[in-house]
Amino acid sequence: MLLIFTKQITPRISYVFKHICTRILGIKIDFTTEIDAFLAHKGPKASYGKQPLGNELFFQSHGLLTQQGIESVEINVREWEATKCFFAVSDKSAIPFDIFAAAFYLLSRYEEYLPHVKDHLGRFSAQESLGFKYDFLESPVIDIWAYTLKSLLEQKFPNILFPKKQTTVHSLINAQVAYAFLNKGIFRSLIGFVSDLFRLKLKQFILRFRVVVGLQKDPYNTYKWILDVTKKSSMKLTVFFLLGEAVAFHETIHTQKQKFKMLIKYVADYKEVGLLVSLRALTNPDFLKSEKTTLEQIINRTVQSSQNSNLLLSLPEIYRNLLALEIKKDYTMVYENQPGFRAGTCTAFLFYDLDFEIITPLEIQPIACTTQGFLKLSPKDTALKITQMFGKVQHVNGTFSVLFSNKDFSADPNNKLWRSLFSETLIS
Repeated sequence: MLLIFTKQITPRISYVFKHICTRILGIKIDFTTEIDAFLAHKGPKASYGKQPLGNELFFQSHGLLTQQGIESVEINVREWEATKCFFAVSDKSAIPFDIFAAAFYLLSRYEEYLPHVKDHLGRFSAQESLGFKYDFLESPVIDIWAYTLKSLLEQKFPNILFPKKQTTVHSLINAQVAYAFLNKGIFRSLIGFVSDLFRLKLKQFILRFRVVVGLQKDPYNTYKWILDVTKKSSMKLTVFFLLGEAVAFHETIHTQKQKFKMLIKYVADYKEVGLLVSLRALTNPDFLKSEKTTLEQIINRTVQSSQNSNLLLSLPEIYRNLLALEIKKDYTMVYENQPGFRAGTCTAFLFYDLDFEIITPLEIQPIACTTQGFLKLSPKDTALKITQMFGKVQHVNGTFSVLFSNKDFSADPNNKLWRSLFSETLIS
């Protein structure tokens, strides 16, 4: 157990110390504001504040963790060892910057509460983030900082024991468009046929016809292949299904049809199924509750995980709605069109509500990238970038998650990379 002395134990201090020390490094911590108790403690200990008490392991505070509310913060990013850092402190500190304040800034998504330019869907874009602007988005910097802290603790306290961690691969499938042509209903199918003819897409017209009449498998129906791959490995897998209205008219399917329900049940028999929250449900708690209830009736168990359609995340309202319905885990913490660790970590963390200054039980699962984030890169460059990011996660024994779509595994030659990555690279 590591004892931390600080003059004031705030929710922010408790939150970020537990993420770094317990969630990442795996050691228990306790806090004290009593100097005598701190000095008398014989085990590993450190202090956090403005000035050291003596010659203990001391980490100087920047001040963010004792503040309340949201206000503009001056940030100067600089190089530090093999990574980047900010919130510099004096040389009295064991580390030349406040890793705890910096980690809190990233984990709480502090920058997403500040004024910023949204993208066309109303999302906080990667280009607005500190990580993108200063080129550390593709590194799990908080975990890297934590391992530096681990080295300092081991040097100062040779008897301290850290549990061994293993890198975890958790693949995610967004099944927003569960089928390309099936379950569309007569009206949408007719519109699809007419649209194919009007745009002279004869191959697609023929394919649509063969699928609808049962002569050929729907190209987006890749679920058996996905499950067959994961059955042979220790890879974790969560598949998210949309129960509400899709964004585009032609993507919407009849979710009440038995064929669709049987598909969800089939996947749920082998792997976790999560709720893909529709755009309408993101702003209407009643619709959200209805979608969650519908999915639970299909799979006959409580829905634990969710992801927002189009990865739309407006803090803190959406997370509060998930908490109200007792959703345990959210899988929206990623930029759709830019690879990288949006919150600076590859370790699951709790949602901190900055408005109320409280630690919530909603667990945010960070995602390294989506397949949509590599559209501008060649397959070779894409594979290289993913390998590099995976290596950084392995170095800190974190969790590596890629968000795929069921469409990524269809027979289209352009999907060869994704099929290979999913079936060979990530399970090796």
